[in-house]
Amino acid sequence: MNAIMENMQSKYPELAGCAHDVLRAFEIIKSAFYKGNKLLICGNGGSASDSEHIVGELMKGFRMTRPVPLAFRRKLIEVDPEQGDYMADQLQGALPAISLVSQQGLISAFSNDVEPSMVYAQQVYGYGKPGDVLLGLSTSGNSVNVIRAVQVAKAAGMSSVVMTGKSGGVLKTISDVTIAVPWEETSDVQERHLPVYHALCLMLEEAFFA
Repeated sequence: MNAIMENMQSKYPELAGCAHDVLRAFEIIKSAFYKGNKLLICGNGGSASDSEHIVGELMKGFRMTRPVPLAFRRKLIEVDPEQGDYMADQLQGALPAISLVSQQGLISAFSNDVEPSMVYAQQVYGYGKPGDVLLGLSTSGNSVNVIRAVQVAKAAGMSSVVMTGKSGGVLKTISDVTIAVPWEETSDVQERHLPVYHALCLMLEEAFFA
């Protein structure tokens, strides 16, 4: 894990000041996964795409192979003696992560019928359980729908990690961990969020599948 952090800081020296918070976020998410909990992720625009990207790195192999446990392979063979081995070979170990930006039917219905700023909060309320973690991405730190999601997460007994720009905005004042990259322009912030969440995903993969 130290090598992963060193590589991030070597490529992006300006992120050295965020290293402590990246490690804190890693420990919170790792602890949740160890306890059988899950990660919920949300953001807007480019940060919505980043939410999907993170799920892709966690729910399948990133850099490592992630074979399913032998006990599960045996269960698949019991279910289907002919194809059980094949199915086990096609499955990969997963870290449970859900992107809240993907539920277009729910999002459009809730925005139309209830309140657009609560679309992520509603999903946190529906999916979230004590011990889960919410990861919110907002370049300004002031995205109202992400703020509401963090507030509902806190009420639900969840931890919250946010990735923001330099100021941290409102999210910095209400989240458990804020990774505030030292940039202000939206595109600059988003460019630095990617190496941060790649480092997080790589460290989590190493922790569970090395």
